[in-house]
Amino acid sequence: MPRLRAWPFALTLAFASSLAPRIQAAPTEPGGLTNPLVPATTCTNCHSFGNAQIHQDDPLYAPFLGWQGSLMANSARDPVFWANLAIADQDEPGGTIDCVRCHAPRAFLEGRGDATTMDELQPDDLGGVECELCHRAMEDVGVALGNARYTLDDTLVGDTVPRRGPWDYSDGVSEPPHPYIADPHVGSSEACGTCHDVTTPRERVDDDGVGMGIPFNEQRTYSEWANSAYAIEGDGFRSCQDCHMPAVTDVAGCMANTNAGDTHPTGGRRHDLAGANRFMLQLMRGLYGQDGSNQVDDFYYDVAIENVDAVLATAATLEVTAPAQVDLGAGLDALEVVVTNESGHKLPTGYSEGRVMWIEVVARHGDTVVWSSGVWTQGAGIEQDTQLRTYRGHAEDHADGTVFHLLRNNHWVEDTRIPPRGLVADIETDPVSGRYVPLQDGTWPHYDTVQYTFAGNPDIVDATPDDADDDVLQLDVSLLYLINTPEYVQFLADDNVTNEAGNDVLTLFEDAGGATPLVLATQSLTIPITGFAGVGDTSGGTTTAADSSTGTPADSSGSTDPVSPPTGAGTSSSGPAADDAGGDGCGCHGGPDGRAAPWWLVGVIALGRRRRRR
Repeated sequence: MPRLRAWPFALTLAFASSLAPRIQAAPTEPGGLTNPLVPATTCTNCHSFGNAQIHQDDPLYAPFLGWQGSLMANSARDPVFWANLAIADQDEPGGTIDCVRCHAPRAFLEGRGDATTMDELQPDDLGGVECELCHRAMEDVGVALGNARYTLDDTLVGDTVPRRGPWDYSDGVSEPPHPYIADPHVGSSEACGTCHDVTTPRERVDDDGVGMGIPFNEQRTYSEWANSAYAIEGDGFRSCQDCHMPAVTDVAGCMANTNAGDTHPTGGRRHDLAGANRFMLQLMRGLYGQDGSNQVDDFYYDVAIENVDAVLATAATLEVTAPAQVDLGAGLDALEVVVTNESGHKLPTGYSEGRVMWIEVVARHGDTVVWSSGVWTQGAGIEQDTQLRTYRGHAEDHADGTVFHLLRNNHWVEDTRIPPRGLVADIETDPVSGRYVPLQDGTWPHYDTVQYTFAGNPDIVDATPDDADDDVLQLDVSLLYLINTPEYVQFLADDNVTNEAGNDVLTLFEDAGGATPLVLATQSLTIPITGFAGVGDTSGGTTTAADSSTGTPADSSGSTDPVSPPTGAGTSSSGPAADDAGGDGCGCHGGPDGRAAPWWLVGVIALGRRRRRR
């Protein structure tokens, strides 16, 4: 590998200026780089270091420490990716190159884009979305964003291609030992849009199977942001990086700066790159960490899991309104839940196959469950009931209703994922359902209002009739999110006739006890109750809220059951629990809008019963 050496500040700035007006209009293709990507392991020498003294108690911000355990760094190691890829290649032989282009860019650039198993990659390919892919990426205004159509700088300064980043070093901090270019593109949402809009070749069709004249919009995370209020310059602007790469002031750029006590006052960002797939990080820690192949130290996965928890704690809020008192015999009505999307894209977003977010409601008296909806049972799945409220993107092959087959999808059966704030009408990002109604300004509501009614349950016995203090109903409402439902994991095994990737994933999930839902938000209320079996109405009181915080949504008229935002007594709201969920719905029983349960969730498969293809 060429030796890195320092380049004078004036020379680097002059070089950067010469590149400013450059318009390529040609993404980098296999064999297109004269100067290959420098392996990410090279970057660890300078970009792994402890925080400066003023940030000693803050999350780690050294780029390599955040990146190495993230799913960006492990995108080429993800076993579910390879299991899905095998089936996609069965459906469309040779049609998965764009998948590898995104998940294993070095393999694609070096001519291994036709790989259908991880075994076909070279060791350096396993770096996934690696350092130089982003830090050599250039704005290419002539190339539409999406499908990993990145354009990489390949022009040497001396014997090295410059790294692009946020700093021009005019703040007096010593320059790095390699050429650099101050380029705002690497810190822009457009850089993320390079990969986070995905379009497949099949023509999208409407509910009647009539072609719509556009290719299928499989993922639109970037476009969801670009069409939202967060993309509008001003006080409300928030980029992808603002959530997924939090800014840090007075940050060192490298180990030498840290040792010298030099920090940049602005422009620094943590390389958390956190999404929602916490369970996969746990699985990969077992596969590739110290108890597995020892390719990645457990420390990095632990850091990544903490970063996932942090970003998901900002994804959503719940607001719950309930009666001040409940008569068990009369039932529980006027229970209202408002779920507000606080992220900059749909919630959930991204790849939709086998993913579902839903509301779980559980009302207990002591240890007795009085009423419930959407209860999750590990190993069994989601409770099916007529009030179950789910949020998902459900796609199919319209010709025969086949689901989960990525490259066969051409029709959105429904898309009930919650829009981001201020999402404007656009066929590429509109919800697909009758659930949401545009607001007066023409944008989609970024919240969903759900009303629950539970019939009387007169058989509840007061276990302590002499103690009126415990005559209460404990109401717990949670917003849960599951990536890789049991049905989807089973599909990966059943439909793969090419290799063992699907069976391997099924075994991996079963051995771990199955994927566990993430808690995006949760709220608890304690409500006085009367009407116990054989007892008259003797209680009274007011609702008390536990674990309460703020988070009031705007006008709620965009829900299936339009109501005003909940206010007053019995109202409680909460942000997401720190134990995770989000980034990125599939399936379940219909909610109050009356839709029937999708077939794949009606018969939930117990994880202990393997139905393996052999």
